[in-house]
Amino acid sequence: MNERHIARISGELNIAPRQTAATVVLLEEGATVPFIARYRKERTGQLDEVAIARIRDRLAQLGEMDDRREAIMNSLKERDLLTADLLGAIDKAETLTELEDIYLPYRPKRRTRATIAREKGLEPLAKALFEQTAAFDPAAAAADHVSAEKDVPDAAAALAGARDIVAEWISEDATVRRALRDLFETRGAVRSKVARGQEEKGAKYRDYFEWSEPVAAVPSHRMLAMFRGEKEGFLTLHVTPPEEDALALLKARVVRGDGPAAREIALAVEDCYRRLLSPSMEVETRLALRERAGEEAIRVFVENIRELLMAPPLGRKAVLAMDPGFRTGCKVVCLDPQGKLLFDAVLHVTSSDRQRAEAATVLPKVCEHFHVEAIAIGNGTAGRETEEFVRSLKLPSSIAIMLVNESGASIYSASDAAREEFPDKDLTVRGAVSIGRRLMDPLAELVKIDPKSIGVGQYQHDVDQARLKQALDDVVMACVNSVGVEVNTASAQLLAYVSGVGPALARKIVEHRDRHGPFASRRALKEVPRLGDKAFEQAAGFLRIRDGENPLDASAVHPESYAIVDAMARDLQTTVPDLVRQPDLRSAIRPERYVTAAVGLPTLTDILAELAKPGRDPRQQFEAFAFAQGITRLSDLKPGMKLPGIVTNVTRFGAFVDIGVHQDGLVHISELSDRFVADPSQVVKVQQKVMVTVMEVDLERGRIGLSMKSAPTPGGERGAARTSRQEGRTPPGGPRPPGRPAPGGPRGGFNNPFADALS
Repeated sequence: MNERHIARISGELNIAPRQTAATVVLLEEGATVPFIARYRKERTGQLDEVAIARIRDRLAQLGEMDDRREAIMNSLKERDLLTADLLGAIDKAETLTELEDIYLPYRPKRRTRATIAREKGLEPLAKALFEQTAAFDPAAAAADHVSAEKDVPDAAAALAGARDIVAEWISEDATVRRALRDLFETRGAVRSKVARGQEEKGAKYRDYFEWSEPVAAVPSHRMLAMFRGEKEGFLTLHVTPPEEDALALLKARVVRGDGPAAREIALAVEDCYRRLLSPSMEVETRLALRERAGEEAIRVFVENIRELLMAPPLGRKAVLAMDPGFRTGCKVVCLDPQGKLLFDAVLHVTSSDRQRAEAATVLPKVCEHFHVEAIAIGNGTAGRETEEFVRSLKLPSSIAIMLVNESGASIYSASDAAREEFPDKDLTVRGAVSIGRRLMDPLAELVKIDPKSIGVGQYQHDVDQARLKQALDDVVMACVNSVGVEVNTASAQLLAYVSGVGPALARKIVEHRDRHGPFASRRALKEVPRLGDKAFEQAAGFLRIRDGENPLDASAVHPESYAIVDAMARDLQTTVPDLVRQPDLRSAIRPERYVTAAVGLPTLTDILAELAKPGRDPRQQFEAFAFAQGITRLSDLKPGMKLPGIVTNVTRFGAFVDIGVHQDGLVHISELSDRFVADPSQVVKVQQKVMVTVMEVDLERGRIGLSMKSAPTPGGERGAARTSRQEGRTPPGGPRPPGRPAPGGPRGGFNNPFADALS
């Protein structure tokens, strides 16, 4: 364990060193973030998953910096350049940028103008110039370096070469680079222009055809939109501060006096900035902007995914699921309460009267035969039409009818997992099964799909993919382990996210279950090949076994704590099942009596909570939702309508809401609330049910402007956006109300009017 890293991480994250050290030890022992947060509270001082993940990530970053530090020192040692002063500076460097600045003058480099000047013997002249003494005569000194043999034809050429050397010295000075880097950050501006000849093809980026914004203020979504426009060849992008400010800063640091030598140095400064420092600092600033914007985009995406994964489940009920379609008909499947496929067929509910009549006869009989308790209808093409048809049937009122967001269902239906489970079924049947299972348990079904295919992100394909994957893995694992997994029914995809399991071991668990039947106890998991003590320790508390040999196997009580519960039962002269069933017995337990060196009150409190509600699901109670009847198409909308909707995506510029017309509407950030909103995620969440007012409808562009204000004025969203823009909150880069296409979009397609900006 690196004590310097512990101290630094503790200071940066404002966490006590003992907490950081304990967390680092657990991580190095192979413990996962969910396991540490849930079952090692005493050791970490009750750090939550967010803090533990930050410690893990920062530890990895510092480790990478140590690797780079070592590589630099080895390079310097090999070339006999590592002095005591240089070693001390490298050792003290606290950031990768600072480390690279120190190494820059010694980095092996290609042949430069300064290198060529040195080869011509002009370095002594450069050193003399850099002294900037008042009596020094540059022209006379340069004349002494004129040499046909060295290709220095005259004094002017000698001075030019000397200035090249000086320019390189300045560009490689760590203090100069640090000051200029700060200037780029504080006074720099992002400037975009339309690329030559791309005015028509790049129309979706027209708000950036002539755009400038301070580096310090540009929001993530706008920065990523400009980067994408540049990558696609529609925009040119530059990031620089005012040149006069940069030159003034450099001259103040380098130029001394106003003598002839100082004037030569001033010329070198100008050349250094324009040729060396400005391009270098622009690259660094762009990278920093991309990283900053990427981190924010990842944060937004992760929060949206978390809300989607933790959406309330319908639970174990018999479900009839429908994947609607106009031309090919509606794929209908019936699933038992465990999600097993029992029946599939194709019905035409939007075609001829004869086919509709046939479907109207068949569907009620299917519902009766399979004891259907709920109907899940995909919200894609023909979704609302299918819903209207189903609601028109004489079905028992106890059957809930719901539209289900089918984003990503087609991805799952073509996956290896779907083909393995349903080798003799086509894509449409697999998609319908996914729709039904998503209603029953969104978490269990969505883990089978690449999160980037679910459609709740913002520029997720433009950010660092390794960081995005880590963040998504973290949030999926956190959700899965928070809910817990029924080991006897879970898919391999779901089991793979259980702490300590992973894909390979998940397959082993499923294979063992298929071969030997359901697990009777958690202890039986040790019979699975390659599931050793460490994996069992990490996973057991998050795996559930209903109706097993031990009632605690259905709870989040870890097997390592079973002895404590047994002791509680013995002390009360009762049994563990009685403790679970009888609140009066649990109320007699005094947890402080069971505190040991390894088990403290935090763990004991969790144990008592689990005894009260074994295996409780932290997700909210399921509530049925229905869109407004009779509003199924864009043309049905009128300004002023108040409609129920479901939030499908939250971005930095607002929220997208599905109101049941095959096209999500945008609630701009300025229309989310009667009060000022800085962060939309503080007001709305994905899957949240809301009431919205229609502000504008653009039939030609397929855009809907919505408001969540208490008393909005229809048609006023543009004005609200303009006002907030004047206040500096919504510059022209963000998505517009209907009638104004967002940079980076639009693109056609159901349920996403700004698909380019969000894909």
